[in-house]
Amino acid sequence: MDVMEAIRTRRSVRIFDTRPVPQELVKRLLAAAMAAPSAGNEQPWHFVTVTEKRLLEEVALILPNAPMAKRAPLGILVCAELSLEKYPGNWVLDCAAAVQNLLLAAHGLGLGAVWTGVYPQKERMDGISRIFGLPPGVLAHTYVPVGWPAGLPRPEDRFRGDRVHENRW
Repeated sequence: MDVMEAIRTRRSVRIFDTRPVPQELVKRLLAAAMAAPSAGNEQPWHFVTVTEKRLLEEVALILPNAPMAKRAPLGILVCAELSLEKYPGNWVLDCAAAVQNLLLAAHGLGLGAVWTGVYPQKERMDGISRIFGLPPGVLAHTYVPVGWPAGLPRPEDRFRGDRVHENRW
């Protein structure tokens, strides 16, 4: 699948079958995430892979937007270590770029995934930090449930010409 096709057809998948995601595919997902651009090439990200059923269920309790987390065979928590920042505040953008790469890689590998926000809601960040034992100075950004899709939403054309402005608003 070429990159434009991947971008056009990637959809948020919230229903997974029970097959585990092989470790080789997890490594490929993380390699894609780590290939994302970052401010000053700082690469402040860290990733926590989650397969333990109890933890998957706890995530679903902490994140109201992630009930599918308890049914996914894999979760990937994207975090940032603030001490790695060269340009303070850019960790949010850096992690977002890593998440997008991860989502596109999952799609390209035949997996499904969905972006569920943790940052900037303090109660979500604190809950996720507690569950996964994040050290001081490491902040949770996004939790991505991943698995084999039990169904795929249909692609749709999202181009909106009314949102495009040439030279000036």
